[in-house]
Amino acid sequence: MIKLTHAHIIGAFISYLIGVFIVPLVIEFSQKEGLVDLPNERKIHKTPISRLGGVAIWASAMLTFFVLVLLSYYPYGSLLSGILLGGSLMFLLGLVDDIYNLNAKFKLFIQISIATIVFLLGVQIDTVFNPFGGGVLQLAWLSYPITILWIVGISNAVNFIDGVDGLAGSVITVSSITLALISVAMTPAQPITALIAFILAGSMLAFLTYNFNPAKIFMGDSGALFSGFLLATLSIAGVMKGAAIAVLLPFLVLAVPIIDITFSSIRRIMKGKSPFVADAEHIHHKLLKAGLSQKKTVVVLTLFAIGGGALATYFTGTLKNYFLYIAVLILIMLVLSFISLRTKPQAIEPHNESEDDE
Repeated sequence: MIKLTHAHIIGAFISYLIGVFIVPLVIEFSQKEGLVDLPNERKIHKTPISRLGGVAIWASAMLTFFVLVLLSYYPYGSLLSGILLGGSLMFLLGLVDDIYNLNAKFKLFIQISIATIVFLLGVQIDTVFNPFGGGVLQLAWLSYPITILWIVGISNAVNFIDGVDGLAGSVITVSSITLALISVAMTPAQPITALIAFILAGSMLAFLTYNFNPAKIFMGDSGALFSGFLLATLSIAGVMKGAAIAVLLPFLVLAVPIIDITFSSIRRIMKGKSPFVADAEHIHHKLLKAGLSQKKTVVVLTLFAIGGGALATYFTGTLKNYFLYIAVLILIMLVLSFISLRTKPQAIEPHNESEDDE
């Protein structure tokens, strides 16, 4: 069995190196083609910024898998094909949306279709924790709608929090490392899940090198949907398949995006609006309106994500390792933030206009 400190750390390192090389190329391509995110009343940034960061995130993750195959570190598993295929399809959907600004209902239909394919390939929530008598309850036919709701919901929830420089990337990185540590603590251990999660973390750190305030690139729908999909499916394959109470752990790990999408949807519905219509009332918007800077907003919500991860790892007996990894992660993020401060974003002259949905 592959150990966490072996292929997983190597995977994160390779993914980071590939990503750091690819991101500047994506920024340059976006500048030439005018594929930029334009400022408006709902957005924080004041100048056009490249919105194709998802290309670098997806490419670095997939290329890392190829490298690991060559190094013979690649573990095969029944759920791996579904996760990688679904993630790639979700990335393509987001990429098309970043370029052509798709209709929200059409996007939702395609997301449900992708989640259905993944469900048929075995990525399923088939049990839930019984809070009254302990143990688990078999979901039977309810497995499909609950799985679809989880995958589509988390994918969009991550997209919802992508509104401040460095926020989504920081939360995704913390969540992926947390899921990795929990997955190897499960019985039986899930090394495949841990590997994918660490590769995602490496890709995201490479992206954050250019996304911390002041950002030079945004992840766009392609990066947010791809990352959110991976977090959703990894939580199913690596955590929910474990002990009874493990079904509840992803709610702690993904607390930030779950809370944000829940309150955002309720708020919009109560106002008689569609939950898919974007607004400027997300948690990060409220913190900014309360007087916090972008950096402080990222710190607050990242610490909240770390707190949720700490609770989740406490229940699995990995809290000590968690704090070790998080301490290293915080140090890395501080270095990347300092690097970002030293390099100012270049002015971009957009060739066309486009507005993302979220």
